[in-house]
Amino acid sequence: MNRLTPQEVIQSLQSVLPRKDFIALHEPIFQGKETMYVTDCIHTGWVSSVGAYVDQFEQNLAEFTGVKKAVAVVNGTAALHICLKLIGVKTNDEVLIPSLTFVATANAVTYTGAIPHFVDVSEKTLGMDPYKLEAYLAKHTFFKNNEIFSKKSGRRISAMVPMHTFGHPVEMDKLLDVAQTFHLKVVEDAAESLGSYYQGKHTGNFGHIAALSFNGNKIITTGGGGAILTNDEELAQRAKHITTTAKVSHPYEFVHDEIGYNYRMPNLNAALGCAQLEQLPVFLKEKRKLANRYERLFSSVSNIRFFKEPENSCSNYWLNVLLLEQSDIIMRDQWLDALNQNGIMSRPIWKPIHQLEMYRDCPAMPLDTTMKLAGQVINIPSSANLNEGL
Repeated sequence: MNRLTPQEVIQSLQSVLPRKDFIALHEPIFQGKETMYVTDCIHTGWVSSVGAYVDQFEQNLAEFTGVKKAVAVVNGTAALHICLKLIGVKTNDEVLIPSLTFVATANAVTYTGAIPHFVDVSEKTLGMDPYKLEAYLAKHTFFKNNEIFSKKSGRRISAMVPMHTFGHPVEMDKLLDVAQTFHLKVVEDAAESLGSYYQGKHTGNFGHIAALSFNGNKIITTGGGGAILTNDEELAQRAKHITTTAKVSHPYEFVHDEIGYNYRMPNLNAALGCAQLEQLPVFLKEKRKLANRYERLFSSVSNIRFFKEPENSCSNYWLNVLLLEQSDIIMRDQWLDALNQNGIMSRPIWKPIHQLEMYRDCPAMPLDTTMKLAGQVINIPSSANLNEGL
């Protein structure tokens, strides 16, 4: 097995990437009917949160993912917020989330008045570790009135939010077993996993409800945007109602029957999404081709390895991951500096959320793997157009 210096890694990556001065981490690709659909919105005047493209995008999303209903919203954070509200998360509840996630997961919990409770992750999936979680809950919680409570804080623990990190599915079957044992609701943070499957089923189908993101760096984009996915039609109706300011349908009256949110996706964004979704199968194929090239490139290297999709999964490989042999923040940053200075945009995994100032006092289980991965993970260019000309 070879050991590569940062410069040798740069040369290796340059050998399988297009010859460009700068290669972005993940850029949007507009090569379909985006201009046609967006122009149609402008010409017809339907540009805001009502329009045919919103309905079409929701229908197409539901068909692609296999869920019964999809509700398009302004971004993935809004989607998570509504998901948590709909499953009954209350003020002063605790919600189990990985510390190794984008800050939106924790922020959405906070918007409900609840408190993030940080959970460790698995080296096999980079996502929530169901075995550690099961052992932790068995030791640190108690049942009361068919619900679980933290022995330390006395607060109700009402839900878990597994996140499919970089598009790699977590072990949802085991997490669902844990959720059933401890009477927890499940919200899937599928923000990064459109086009990913676990045991043959698309992510977002396992929990009570799920959230997607269509930010500019996601596998498809609507500019901003997100969606709520569910197989519960009643939850879907509630989601659509409260994300449209809880307005009661009427020809001209403005009547709102509860506190709602102005979270609906505009027709302009949905038009972009319809065109992007048409190209998703091609994007997935190209991203897998790129991931396979990376895997071959690092197959005989001992001090860096390419992270492959977990067992029983088919990943969208949203962001490709290199793992350093040792967990060392200083060494990681030396690698990142070298890559970025040579025009290969790279980044570390997110700073663990429990280390952020506003979340430092939140409850947490031991986070050994989280801290280890924080010093190992490097994301490298992952756009679906990086196979062109190769």
